[in-house]
Parts: sequence; structure tokens; C-alpha cells
Amino acid sequence: MLQRSKFGAATLKILISNDDGINAKGIHVLAQRLAEEEEHQVYVVAPDRERSATGHSLTLHKPLRTEEVHLPGKVKHAWSTSGTPSDCVKLAVTQLVGSPVPDIVISGINSGPNLGSEVLYSGTVAAAMEGAFMDIPSIAVSLMYAEVRHYETAAEFIAKLVKVFPKAHLAQRSLLNVNVPCVPIDQVKGVRITELGVRLYDDYFEKRSDPRGRVYYWLAGEAIEVDEKENSDVWAVANGYVSITPISFNMTDHAAMRKLEAVDDLKQFFHASKDSENKPDKRAGSVKAKEHK
Repeated sequence: MLQRSKFGAATLKILISNDDGINAKGIHVLAQRLAEEEEHQVYVVAPDRERSATGHSLTLHKPLRTEEVHLPGKVKHAWSTSGTPSDCVKLAVTQLVGSPVPDIVISGINSGPNLGSEVLYSGTVAAAMEGAFMDIPSIAVSLMYAEVRHYETAAEFIAKLVKVFPKAHLAQRSLLNVNVPCVPIDQVKGVRITELGVRLYDDYFEKRSDPRGRVYYWLAGEAIEVDEKENSDVWAVANGYVSITPISFNMTDHAAMRKLEAVDDLKQFFHASKDSENKPDKRAGSVKAKEHK
């Protein structure tokens, strides 16, 4: 059984991962900022290359390789792995960072947002969700696109959020999905607690040929601009607010459950087949009667 420490104790053990890779600036800025706090023990386990949009995939058919990495600042220990973001968190908690397990898992800072439907594809969110699966408080943090990257804004906000996180009393196996506008911290308008927006894409594949004449396809596309609700994550960051969205892996549509339960025909499917099995075959009886004549 995994040994746990108490969140909010004198020392806070923090595991950081991402999907942009161990060399990404976002994870360096976040790790350095959190390691500045004396009570923080910061561990980093991240992919050895970019693993964006890998979702919650795990490596099952080949071994995982790890390599110790030196990160600047007061980071206690860091590794790169050949696996996915979910692999990183699972491997870190069960093998690399030792006992007790981390008090909190933080994934990011992602280069680009994870809004609406993007959370289903996001390796950043998947790493945090892996922590949530293990019942560890978890946060995914992403920074909006801009020509100048203000990672320090997101890092500073997360440093503040970690201090108040225990007060939220979140449900088990849930996480916070945080998206931060890419502006200096003094230009952030505030914080909004949001729901997931829509954020669908107009995807298409470009058909190309390599130098040997073989056809290949390259996925492209852009987000579809739709009117998002003011309580959505998409609206919040577009209007200069930090968005915090609590999410869970339980995607059951309870309203649809009630509607399906009201469809009597669905309940009769297997009853009808059993009734037909129990009914005597009249044709078989008539055949036997003819044979005895």
C-alpha cells in the first residue's frame, strides 16, 4: 500500500510532470518557482520529448527508460522518461520519488490552452488525472498562446493556489484544470470558477507525398469560434481571467440515463428473446404429428 503524508503538513511533497517534455520552459519555470518555498520538496518526472495530445495513453508493449536530469534551482530530484505523461506520474509515484507518495501532483505549465473538449486529448490533463486516480490532489495548468510567453504569471498563480488548495475539499479522484491568460500578472483581471466550454475543431488532413513518392497525411485544423457561455473556461481566459475548472473522469450522462430508463422497449429486448425460447415450436409439433400418421 502507498504510504501517504498529510496534505498541509510542514513539508509539502510536490510531483511535477507535463506533456511538453523535460526540456520545456514551462516546467522549468514552474519547478523553480515552487522550489523557492522552504516547505516544498519538488520532484520532476516528465517525458524525454514532446508528448502533446497523447491523452491518457500508457506504454504497455515496451520497457520504460528513465534518466536522471539536473534542473536549475532547488528542485530535489528530476528524471526524464521514454513514456507518456500518464506513465511519468504512475512511475514516479510507485517507483521513483519514494515514500510517502506526493502530497500533490501538478502538470504543466503547458504551452497553449486546454479548454473544453481539449481536455479529452490533453497529455497535460491526463498526467494530473493519473494523480487523481491515485487519490492525490492534482492540478493541470496551461498558458494561453501569445507572442511573448508569460510563464511566470502561471507559476506565481499556482504557487498561491497550492497554499489554499486544501480549503477546496474536492471530491475524491477529481482535479483542477487551470488555464491562465498570457499576460503579465498585474494585467490578469481575476479568477473565475468555470465549467468546460465547447472548444471543438474544424479538423482536416493534408495529403502529401514524401521524397520517395509515398503518400502520408498531416492533421491540421483550427478551433471553431462559437459563442461560449460566460461561465465557461473558454470565455474566462479570452476575457483576461484565470479559469479554474473542477473535472472528474466520471463522464456518466445522468440525464441521459433517466431518459434511457424510461424507454420500455429497451427493457423488453432480453425478456422477449427468453419468451421466444420458452414458447413451444408449433411447426415442430405439426411435423411430428405428420410423422406418426
